[in-house]
Amino acid sequence: MPKNKKSKNSKISKTLKSMKKNCSCYLMLAPFMVFFLLFTVIPVVMSLPLGFTDFNMMQKPKFVGLSNFYTLFLNDKVFLVAVRNTLIFAIFTGPFSYILSFLLAWLINEMKPILKTIFTFVFYAPSMTTSVYITWQLILSDDSYGYLNAVLMDLGILNQPIKWLTDSNYILPVVVVVQLWISMGAGFLAIRAGFQNIDRSMYEAGAIEGIKNRWQELFLITIPSMGPQLLFAAVVQISASFTVGIVGQNLVGLPSTDYAAHTIMNHATDYGNIRFEMGYASAVCFVLFIAMLLANKFINKLLGKYVGN
Repeated sequence: MPKNKKSKNSKISKTLKSMKKNCSCYLMLAPFMVFFLLFTVIPVVMSLPLGFTDFNMMQKPKFVGLSNFYTLFLNDKVFLVAVRNTLIFAIFTGPFSYILSFLLAWLINEMKPILKTIFTFVFYAPSMTTSVYITWQLILSDDSYGYLNAVLMDLGILNQPIKWLTDSNYILPVVVVVQLWISMGAGFLAIRAGFQNIDRSMYEAGAIEGIKNRWQELFLITIPSMGPQLLFAAVVQISASFTVGIVGQNLVGLPSTDYAAHTIMNHATDYGNIRFEMGYASAVCFVLFIAMLLANKFINKLLGKYVGN
């Protein structure tokens, strides 16, 4: 038997033995994996062939070749606006949110245990509740009863209320701020866990080796020791920034005024859930998937050197 085949069989045998040994872990993962397969993997795989069709969910898909992609990039002006807005979201809510999550997790890690729990909950809670949109709508209400307008008018900064949620000049900055506020999700928790798992003896060894302050500890010990958590958080934040759309949809509606907060995800929702042009919506989703894949590969290349440490 050739060496390559023997090696392959050996790897398969080892994998099967490992799966048998850890069968309880796989059983606990099974519910998530089933839902992940049904609602993530299969739709993503199906989006490519459907992107080459005209499909309205009432009739059989009709093959149209590259027509959807041609229309998307050359004739759909709203899509180009959505690409611009998505890139703005990706730049501001991706890196900024990632850095903010790291800094907050670092500061919280220096607190007493009770304060750690309280502040972790305070910053994570907005990412898991839909009532945050109602709160921001109250704060940013377009009339003088909105909290922000009322405060600014009381201070004499404004003479009349600003239409934060309907004026296209303010919509995008407002949605970016709210997105940053609710972005402390799984990535933030992963970084918090990373700080908790660092071996404290490494700091003692570092002090002996000549590390003199907290900033040197951060860059020479802390960050290299948190490779997997930092990588996971980066992938989560990048994915979230590219698929942003729910925030704008809940705050300013779909479509927003002059498409000011219209993202690629909103574009896919518009064509898929409202117009039922599933072929075109699939083409939009596939383009978004490729953009996310390239961004994640870049992040893996950038932070991958820390994972092996």
